Amino acid sequence: MGMNEPAALQSPARSIAPQTGVGAVHLAVTNGERALGFYRDVVGLEVMDDGSPVRLGAAGLELLVLHPGAYQPVAQGTTGLYHLAIVVPNRREFARVVRRLMEIRHPHSPTDHTLTKSDYLWDPDGNGIEIYAETPEDGSWFMTDDDFGARDSSGRLRSGRDPIHLRQLFGELTPDDDLFLPLPAGSKMGHVHLHVRDVDEAVSFYSGLMGFDVTGMSRRLGMAFVSAGGYHHHLGLNTWAGRGAPPAPPGSAGLRQFTIELPTSADLDEVAGRLGKGGVKLADVPAGRVAVEDAPATGPA
Repeated sequence: MGMNEPAALQSPARSIAPQTGVGAVHLAVTNGERALGFYRDVVGLEVMDDGSPVRLGAAGLELLVLHPGAYQPVAQGTTGLYHLAIVVPNRREFARVVRRLMEIRHPHSPTDHTLTKSDYLWDPDGNGIEIYAETPEDGSWFMTDDDFGARDSSGRLRSGRDPIHLRQLFGELTPDDDLFLPLPAGSKMGHVHLHVRDVDEAVSFYSGLMGFDVTGMSRRLGMAFVSAGGYHHHLGLNTWAGRGAPPAPPGSAGLRQFTIELPTSADLDEVAGRLGKGGVKLADVPAGRVAVEDAPATGPA
């Protein structure tokens, strides 16, 4: 279900542990109460702690940490978050999210990526959000240096960006389904997609140093995907905010940090060792964690 890897970017000498995934994402927001209401009532996360910071998740799993006090909304044309992406367990739960957004008339963009079914929306500060379900039985993606697309299960080429067949999707629901239930157990942070200043630089950091495998890269399109364990992507990297884009001004809403979760302390030590040998400064944080700033200056991971 993966994508074609460009010949010039083979997997790192030692890949990051295959069970590696993405954990909680931290966002700066201008208004904590407003953001809490949005992520609870629109996205469907449960409030785990309504203090400062605000912590939200699904079935007890922390997914999002909100830090109020930003002075301005997300700054356009800068590095940082393109979107955070929450994956739900199945089509039915995805259908519930899409139908809820329609019922409350919240702007959103349901998109059929073939390999996944996704919906896109933005929080009140302009932070991007994707909610999706895995649908590998429908087909796969491909990425070359010139193109990105999909091939369905019958072998037909697709754009990978088609509208979702909503009537078919809503067939997953029953008339008595509660559209306003929170996201269920099994929901998790599937991936994080970043605006970076240079794709090659970002791939050198996340693949060459950290050990993620490159699952697709297109310099012409200014994008790359990297992952662990054969997943389609745990991190998306793009220059769509502009090649050489600067970091966001201090005090802007947006990405503060995101979490990469490794399965064991030995795996963490290995990645930290590679980063240290690569000249990356490791911040002093509590045991069991390592904090670094990536080369494209999107913020700490």
